Amino acid sequence: MIGRALNRVDGPSKVTGRATYAYEQWEAGAPLYGVVVGATIGKGRITRIDTASAERAPGVRMVMTHLNAPAQGSRDAPAPFEFWRAQPVLTGPDVHHHGEAVALVVATAFEQARAAAGLVHVDYADGRGRFDFAAHQAEAYVPKEVNAGLPTDTAVGDFAAGFDSAPVKIDQRYTTPYEFSMPMEPHACLAVPRGEDLVVHVSCQIVDAARASIAGTLGIDPARVHIVSPFVGGGFGSKLGIHCETVLAALAARALRRPVKVALTRQQVFQLVGMRPTSSQRVRLGAERDGRLTAIAHDVTMHTNPAVEYAEQTAATTRSLYAAPHRSTSHRLTPLDLPRGADVRAPGEAPGLLAVESAMDELADALGMDPVELRIRNEPAVDPERGVPYSDRHLVECLREGARRFGWEHRPAAVASAREGRWLIGHGMSAAIRGHFQTPTAVRVRLDADGTAVVRTDMTDLGTGTYTILTQVAADGLGLPPERVRTELGRSEFPRSWGSGGSWGATNSGTATDRACAALRAKLLDAARADARSPLYGLDPADALFAEGRVRVGGVSEALSDLVLRHHPEGLEAVGATPFMGDDPNYTAYSIHTYGAHFAEVGVDADTAEIRLRRMLGVFSVGRVLNPKTARSQLIGGMIWGVGAALEEEAVVDPRTGAFVGRDLAHYLVPVHADIPDVDAVILDGYDAKANALGAKGVGELGICGAGAAVANAVYNATGVRVRDFPVTLEKVLPGLPLLDS
Repeated sequence: MIGRALNRVDGPSKVTGRATYAYEQWEAGAPLYGVVVGATIGKGRITRIDTASAERAPGVRMVMTHLNAPAQGSRDAPAPFEFWRAQPVLTGPDVHHHGEAVALVVATAFEQARAAAGLVHVDYADGRGRFDFAAHQAEAYVPKEVNAGLPTDTAVGDFAAGFDSAPVKIDQRYTTPYEFSMPMEPHACLAVPRGEDLVVHVSCQIVDAARASIAGTLGIDPARVHIVSPFVGGGFGSKLGIHCETVLAALAARALRRPVKVALTRQQVFQLVGMRPTSSQRVRLGAERDGRLTAIAHDVTMHTNPAVEYAEQTAATTRSLYAAPHRSTSHRLTPLDLPRGADVRAPGEAPGLLAVESAMDELADALGMDPVELRIRNEPAVDPERGVPYSDRHLVECLREGARRFGWEHRPAAVASAREGRWLIGHGMSAAIRGHFQTPTAVRVRLDADGTAVVRTDMTDLGTGTYTILTQVAADGLGLPPERVRTELGRSEFPRSWGSGGSWGATNSGTATDRACAALRAKLLDAARADARSPLYGLDPADALFAEGRVRVGGVSEALSDLVLRHHPEGLEAVGATPFMGDDPNYTAYSIHTYGAHFAEVGVDADTAEIRLRRMLGVFSVGRVLNPKTARSQLIGGMIWGVGAALEEEAVVDPRTGAFVGRDLAHYLVPVHADIPDVDAVILDGYDAKANALGAKGVGELGICGAGAAVANAVYNATGVRVRDFPVTLEKVLPGLPLLDS
């Protein structure tokens, strides 16, 4: 079953509306509704808050502010990782950023709560906020480490000397804007009190983190908190940890002894869940005239919230990508009074590769060299910074196969040289790399006496296909058809995992499932070999094959259901687990990544500078593919996101108030169907034995890595205009368009 393009097993539930999300749960009866009131200043203090009118409004049951909110745990309390920390809200009069929650109004009906929220009157003393990234970059400091525990800075060789002596140099600065995850399902929660316990239906990516964070915030035993999150409508990093809507729903439910629902509006998502930090990236490349890099440096400055530090690992993408004897990377943080930075799909690689792969295109242009050949010429033999071998690296194959399939040989050799009617035509490409991570994950697989299997883990499915993948792995491991496997996810009572994030979900939970199935097979074979009633009595289990619901050794077989019924009539179960990557020697001995190559063709209107993607191809190496249909969907989704990062996505801060100017999907643009005509993803056959027993690696974020740079490079090829301030929009291209005869 592994490797088959199985349709989603949860597909019928979703298309018929039977897959219920956090805000759609009704099992606890009619809930109360909460609406969050946000601060209208970017920095300062609440001097007076008047809730009297709101409290008198029809249906209102509670107005919670910092004056009456229950005591909560501290963010500084010990926690294994950031997402497991307490997240207290309404703890004092200080306002740290625009839109921060200052009150929660709870009423019988949502409309009543929303109307009453408008009656909460707040007076503020404005503080002097820092909102302008460009104006405060001189205040940047050095963090102790960056995201994922990676080192802040690295240095190999003597970059300054290597760069100074290089005959060909590129020294450019690239900027990327604030960006948001924007999952289809807004952040929402239903909190249901049950005695001293609390059942929390929440849209989250890591169930165990949500449980620990809620318990730490409320100051109760985590065993009293029961998380239910079977279906999640997208997360992309924004639901790795919980946010204020969850804490406020829990506080209100415990205070009122009633179920309480709270969902953020789309506008509130821009202020309350964090975003990809804006960045200023200096990339320096020094090369010989034959294109071989002698020096490479990537220095990044980005925003951070003063109270909650977040350092995206943006320069880390450069550490393993290309060979060069002299190397340097660094990260610096500029504190601003804005919402916290947060993981957004492919943190680090997505913005980092926009800069590095644009710079590589500039180097190819300066050398007069084909951009594909330049990258192949700088392929490293070992990880250039760690000095260890790669576990399984096929970047060159991705580049060559992509160039062949795309027809790269027809690329316009000179910029602004190809035209179809009023459209200037350009081709661009880029390389992709993404680290592969392993996190602690446990899965329990149970075989019942009727020969059916049940897979349970608190792992979540964000729409990525986890239900299907684990069904396939269990069916393969036990020799069952997929319809005899049931997968149950997203409950804190199930074995713990690190959920969905970092592209680790499918491979970690799949590996744990495979190990649980191996343990079940061993138990069944031991029982059969020692049982004189079994046709398999005394046979060598090394030759056993589990298939079609039977256990077969040579020409003898027995039904799996008969084995279970005879030896384990109450059912048989086993737990499989994966360790943290720091405890797996492979992750020390090898450099483990996924790879890809993007190719894009764009048209640019010669008069208006309107940019249209015409076609796009990605070729990827991700080890063994568990399900080619879901993998391709993930990769294409990432590629489309990369197009948005290149051409559309940009959250703009008002430097006077700290508010985001466009706070909805009418102003924060993301690609729609009309923007994406022809996109294809091809996956090379592979197997990475060092990554895990399945040989599979994550695909969820690789598709976005480098995709935007391919599009931006295509715009340059079409027009001769190099835009280094992303996104590439028509007002940045128009002034430099060549004057062409009509």
